Amino acid sequence: MSGKDAKARAAERNAARDAAEDAAARADLERIYEHIVSRAPEHDVAPTIDDRVGRLLEMLGDPQHAFRVVHLTGTNGKTSTARMTERLVREHGLRTGLFTSPHLTSVTERICVDGEPLSAARFVEVWHDVYPYVQIVDAELEAAGRSRLHFFEVLTAMAFAAFADTPVDVAVVEVGMGGSWDCTNTADGEVAVITPVSVDHERWLGSTPAEIAEVKAGIIKPGATAVSAVQLPEVTEVLREQVARVGARILTEDDELAVVDRRVAVGGQLVALRTPAATYTEVFVPLHGEHQAHNALLALAAVEQLLGGRALDGAVVETAFADVSVPGRLELVRSSPTVLVDVAHNPHGARALVAALEEAFTLRTVVGVVGLMADKDAEGLLAELEPAFAHVVITRSSSPRSADPLDVAEVARDVFGEDRVHVAERLDEALQVATDLVEADDVVGVGTGTGVVVTGSVVTVADARLLLGRP
Repeated sequence: MSGKDAKARAAERNAARDAAEDAAARADLERIYEHIVSRAPEHDVAPTIDDRVGRLLEMLGDPQHAFRVVHLTGTNGKTSTARMTERLVREHGLRTGLFTSPHLTSVTERICVDGEPLSAARFVEVWHDVYPYVQIVDAELEAAGRSRLHFFEVLTAMAFAAFADTPVDVAVVEVGMGGSWDCTNTADGEVAVITPVSVDHERWLGSTPAEIAEVKAGIIKPGATAVSAVQLPEVTEVLREQVARVGARILTEDDELAVVDRRVAVGGQLVALRTPAATYTEVFVPLHGEHQAHNALLALAAVEQLLGGRALDGAVVETAFADVSVPGRLELVRSSPTVLVDVAHNPHGARALVAALEEAFTLRTVVGVVGLMADKDAEGLLAELEPAFAHVVITRSSSPRSADPLDVAEVARDVFGEDRVHVAERLDEALQVATDLVEADDVVGVGTGTGVVVTGSVVTVADARLLLGRP
């Protein structure tokens, strides 16, 4: 056998070994994920942190204090803003951690280091490092007659442990829900970002914007800088009261921050953004919708404050933003016909979706495929979507929390009228119904001026991406 043949065979053996190890790690990951989700799910939160996840983190050596933190809360736009913030920090040569939720395809997406999700093997490794301490805290809680650690509490501890072990320089951390009692609030953000606050998760956060703002304002820590989107007056008042209470400072849109200009461009938009330090012009953001320009502004201001309040190099800002990717946000997943997916799950998100759709896509006829969670405001969301959709197909996602399509369809008929509402129990059936409807309307050619939009929840979008072959 020649030396060349021997090298080729060795490479084949190594590749086979790596594939086997990856398959084993993925199998381990699935088992671990099943165990974590068997705990109280993340939507069934416990509004306490110190004696639950705080206790776990203490046993792990308080990893959440091993790096600098940008902390994000709000009702909509958190993940997009977090991803833009992380990318801009990383472009400055700093090592980054990113913790977001929920995920689309794999739980590993929630914990990223230097822009990449943890590998299956690394996720398993972090779990084995953390799990012995999880068991101790579980036992303490159960001895006190309390529930063991929840899904999101365990995942938060894993993220902080992974970031500290790497180690990262800066972690960009999105709250799971709320703020003051969210388990991510065990970290102390130097910069607190508050995206637009509206009514959602009323069971836990309150029924008015002001009540919800009281919870979300809790991420603003002593000495921190808060960066806020345009808010309702009552929300701004709550944020300013918290800033005064803890000795922080605040920068707000329409005061210190502004989107000065915005133009639609191929694949996104060109924006001009003003901060206290500078005005950045002709910045390409590869995301659709005015709301994404405002998210970019918050990210830019947050990173400026993290890096001392100075103006950032314009070329660095341009490179970072041009490389941003946020799957599931008005994302084109198929052509002929056009199929877009968007994770809008409340009226505020639906309103942003409709505006971005009308601005960025020249579609004559759009059919919506909508799968909601049972605890969401179906009437409010559908009312926002109605002007944009010629027809709506109501379906369900793979989540056990998914609303019954027949129940949602009753609401939809009040909004759209009987003839524009269709029902399909399964998402694949709903996609076929929607495709048939747009093709029937398409007199020129398949996909010309017509499209399908899948929306209503993160799980519905995740299911659709998998069905349509998106990783």
